[in-house]
Parts: sequence; structure tokens; C-alpha cells
Amino acid sequence: MSRILIVEDEPIIRSALRRLLERNSYTVDDAGSVDEATNQFNLNDYNLIISDLRLPGAPGTDLIDLAKAVPVVIMTSYASMRSAVEAMKMGAVDYIAKPFDHDEILETIANIIKLRSDDDTAATPKNSARPNSSNEMVGNCPAMQNLFSRIQKVAGTDATVLIQGESGTGKELAARAIHQQSARASSPMVSVNCASIPESLIESELFGHEKGAFTGADATRNGLIEAAHGGTLFLDEIGELPLEAQARLLRFLQESEIRRVGSVKSIKVDVRLIAATHRNLKALAKTGEFREDLYYRLYVMELQMPPLRERGEDIIEIAQQFLQRSCDKLGSPLLKFSDDACTTMIRYNWPGNVRELQNAIERAVILADDHMITTDLLGLDIEPDSLAELESSFASGNSLIGDTGFKERRADQNLSLDDYFQRFVLENQDNMSETKLAKKLGVSRKCLWERRQKLGIPRKPKE
Repeated sequence: MSRILIVEDEPIIRSALRRLLERNSYTVDDAGSVDEATNQFNLNDYNLIISDLRLPGAPGTDLIDLAKAVPVVIMTSYASMRSAVEAMKMGAVDYIAKPFDHDEILETIANIIKLRSDDDTAATPKNSARPNSSNEMVGNCPAMQNLFSRIQKVAGTDATVLIQGESGTGKELAARAIHQQSARASSPMVSVNCASIPESLIESELFGHEKGAFTGADATRNGLIEAAHGGTLFLDEIGELPLEAQARLLRFLQESEIRRVGSVKSIKVDVRLIAATHRNLKALAKTGEFREDLYYRLYVMELQMPPLRERGEDIIEIAQQFLQRSCDKLGSPLLKFSDDACTTMIRYNWPGNVRELQNAIERAVILADDHMITTDLLGLDIEPDSLAELESSFASGNSLIGDTGFKERRADQNLSLDDYFQRFVLENQDNMSETKLAKKLGVSRKCLWERRQKLGIPRKPKE
């Protein structure tokens, strides 16, 4: 069992973090300052130390040297992110922004401890055909194999990379895989979501500012690009970047230098840029919403993240991974998917992609009463969106259409999908329960109810 030391001066935060880790099978000790931690505990007895950046007395970064071989994670507020990145340059393995997300902090801790364990047992091969296990990218479909190959090729260069794909497909995981396989892996990777920072602050956040540059700028501050010096800058949702900031970013890419807001002096920086977006930047460039010259600067190497619905059997592999993690997190015995649930997951469209799959599985684990995850627990509505899909379902023996002759009547009368659905329900609801009707139609009971409401099909009154 892994041992973790928490160093945090706020009792509420310290207690909440301790309870979270203990619920997830970690052995935890805590202290309120660096002095208290060193006086009461042997730092080398732990697998990981999690420390706040600002503590009474010595700062949390002092633990990096005091702990020597033990990895240290720094906790910080968003406003102190630059300081946290500086802490990583001093030797911290990662930083966690407050208020932290429980899933995020547990995933970070598990990855760090696993990586340390792997380093103790065997050296990780330098050149791998696919990203290492810590970033959890899995997949054997052709699209993912092509992605892994491209990541391996581009990781050894300093080329700018543009990652495109729908929301929830794992674009940041791909960026981390590139960084981890590059020569910059020992330097920080700074991740910035351009959509989450107010437009009035984005330039200051990225490029820094001089004292007095604007109201409230009471001190000179480094920007996130400067903080990533020697490492990698990941700009997520770059399509949301304002045009003024785009011009500054273009200069950074062309000249490898930045100028803080309010300064006339340029600063040379050595930063590799990886950008990501779910939007069509080329189309935005044509309408003037995105700089065309910046688009071509970003478009050196493109990586396309495939949507989950196009990954076939990979869905089950990813689902098994999430199921294992959710069971461990919630203290549940290891569950398994029913055959019907596996079929449903492959058929489902997954508009939210991998993120939606992860949430559906965690919800199912919470609701499960026995060892099996069923389709109902996943809460996925598979609603046929075309007449051809309904006919395919019926032809495979999942309906009574062939017995009623309804299929032939549909063809003769050229019925719409709604008419087709309505006629089938009206002709069969007298001798079928709602559950059986839904099953024959290949939809959930919730979907059947919603269609009844939409089409005004009353349920047969109970006698």
C-alpha cells in the first residue's frame, strides 16, 4: 500500500484530502508546515509528498531538496500557477491547481506512483511504438495505430503540432504523449485552456506583464509561455484565442521571443508549441475569425483524434479500463459488462466521446446492485435515426415485424420513420409490455416514452 504525506496549513483542505486518499486505499500522514513534516516524519518513508506552495515558515518547495528521491507534488491556486511551474523546474514532479478535482488528483497520484514503481523495476524503452501507459491512451483500430505512429515520429522533433478532434476525444492526452516522448520530457509542460481565461486577461496570462501596465498590475509577472521555457506549451481550444493575442502568438512562433504587456523589451524563449481545437480553423480563417498566417504556422504537423463512435472494439477496451478505475475509486468489487451492455456501447453514437463513456461507467458502478453492468445501468438511449437501421434491427430477429407483415405494408405505403414507429407500437402494444416493445424496437424504455410523447401515442389503459 502506497504511503503519502500531505503538507497543508489549512485544516479543512488537509482533512478533506486525507479522507479522499484514505478512501482510495492510500496510507496517509499529514502536517501543517515543512518544519512539522520534517520533525515528525521521515520523508524517505513515503511514496509521494503533496505540499501546498505557500506554508507558514518555509515554502513547500523546500521539500523537493529535503525529500531527495521522493516525488513532490505542489498544490497551488490558479493565480499562482506560474509559481507552480517554477516549482516544477526546481524538481517538483507535477502541480495541482486549487480547487482541485477529485478525479484529477487521484489520476495524477496514481500515475506518479506507477511511474516511480516502473522506474524502480525496469527502464522504460526510449522509443515506443505508442505512448507510454501513464497517459492511458489505448486502441488497436487503424486510426489509433496511425495516431501512435505519428506521435512517435513528431515527438523527436520540435515541430509545432495541431491536434484536431471533437470534444472529449483525448487531445490533451495526445499532447502529453508527445511531450513525454520528446527530449523536453524532463522540463515542464504547461497546459492552458484558451476558452477558460477571460479575453481581457489572456494576453497577460500568456505573455506576462510589467508593473503598471494596466490597472491592478502592481508587480511584474512572468507569463505562462515564459514559465514553459525549455519545455512544452499546450494551448487547448486555440480557436477561442482573441485576434490580438493571435498576433502576439504569431510573433512568438516566428521569432521565438515574447514581449510582456507594457514592455518594450523582447525576451528570447525556448518553447515547443502544441495546439488543439475542435473547431475548423481553416474555415474560421476564411471568415476572418482566425488569422490565416497563424493557421499555417500551426499547421506543420496535424494529428486527428478519431471520435469514439468510429473506434469499434476499442470502445470495450477503454470501457474495461474505466471500469477497473471506477471500481477501485469507489471501493467496489470488480464488476463486468453484460454482453448486451457491450453491444450497446459499440452501437451508441457517443456524442461526448471518451469523457461521456467514463462518466456513464462511473454512474453504472454507483448504481450496480450485483456484479454485472447492464445496458439500463449505463443509461444510454440508442434511438434508431434512420429507417434503414430499424429495418436492419428487425431483419436480425429483434422484432415482430416479420410476423405482422408490417414491413411489407411500410414499403407499399412509403411510411416515414415516425409513421413506421407509430404503427408498430399501436399494432403490438395490446400484447406486449412496454419493456418488450422497447426491446423489439431496439430502444430504451425512456426513449420509447419520449417517442410516445412526441408522436402523441397514448399507452393502453390498465384494466
